Amino acid sequence: MQQPDGAPIEIDLSRPSAARVYDYFLGGAHNFEVDRQLADQIAAMTPNLPATMRAGREFLRRAVRVLLDAGIDQFLDIGSGIPTVGNVHEVAQATNPQARVVYVDIDPVAVAHSRELLAGNESTGVIHADLRDPQRILAETRALHLLDFDRPLGILLAGVVHFVPDADRPGDILATLRAAAAPGSHLVISHSTFEDQPQEMLDAQRLSARTSTEITLRSRDEITSFFGDWTILEPGVVHMELWRPDSPSDVAADAQRFGAFGAVARNDDVAG
Repeated sequence: MQQPDGAPIEIDLSRPSAARVYDYFLGGAHNFEVDRQLADQIAAMTPNLPATMRAGREFLRRAVRVLLDAGIDQFLDIGSGIPTVGNVHEVAQATNPQARVVYVDIDPVAVAHSRELLAGNESTGVIHADLRDPQRILAETRALHLLDFDRPLGILLAGVVHFVPDADRPGDILATLRAAAAPGSHLVISHSTFEDQPQEMLDAQRLSARTSTEITLRSRDEITSFFGDWTILEPGVVHMELWRPDSPSDVAADAQRFGAFGAVARNDDVAG
């Protein structure tokens, strides 16, 4: 069932949703007036935020295409939000119609919208789970019978690990996910950083401490450690715009302005 304006019946449209605000910033259509009002307030306070979100989505698209070129045809997208414009399954299936994607998010609003949007797409699945419980994510993903963990897998963590505080041991979480992936698998991470950032940007990012989704800014070395002993692909852990841009003209002189690093790594362990 749907509400008159196209939202799943269980969604409260009197309250804005972080997932739908993100969708709005990305140019998606799965948002409502209450979300757009909040988005406009946020953009007035932090004018660079919408562009940062779009840069993160562009990084993810480029990374998915690199994984497809490497033969990856199955993806586990954790912290996916609403599968909005240019989402993973659209990018992947445009190249390989057989590609399969499992989306995972902690936000029940994002999950409800995702299930509504993806109904009838047998190559996708949606899980309501927290990155901090990787064993549950792995178990529920296996239960869907969409992804084969004996084959190379793309694990996507775009703009989500920075929501895991140090106290929740993000390194151990990433190690659990890496351990479940077959040789040839790839790991994609984008993560906010304090490096190369002006003080006003750091102050704006630290406003997140007042919300339920506080961001932990980390160094390049800390973010690099999340890849473990996997082989980090060129050009390494770099500001998102610098990671394999489609064209040199896509890279601004101040590529560090988005305040996030991105990278992709490959599991080069020998099977058996």
